[in-house]
Amino acid sequence: MPQYVQVQVAVDDHATAAELARSAVSARLAACAQIVGPITSTYRWKGRVETAEEFLLLMKTTRERSGELAEHLRQAHPYETPEIICLPVEGGLDAYLHWIDEETRPGPEGDARGDGG
Repeated sequence: MPQYVQVQVAVDDHATAAELARSAVSARLAACAQIVGPITSTYRWKGRVETAEEFLLLMKTTRERSGELAEHLRQAHPYETPEIICLPVEGGLDAYLHWIDEETRPGPEGDARGDGG
């Protein structure tokens, strides 16, 4: 099983995307969060086909931290049923993968805030 994953989540505005990105990286739950968009999403919701403008966040983390990241996103997300999808990373530059490890380790106090380095 791959040790690294990319978690993706869509939101309805750039400000929300930026806040989710910043909070996930600040909490050391993701090493990186990229915002893509705007994008157009078409989906079925409560029996109707809807189309909306959204922004897509792509976050890199370890499989070990992915559950905490998903829960963090679920709690902070404005949607009733947010898209939170975890995709395996099958390979990558060793130095980049090592960087993900380093940036997603809990801070020295043993918590996930990362305010100690």
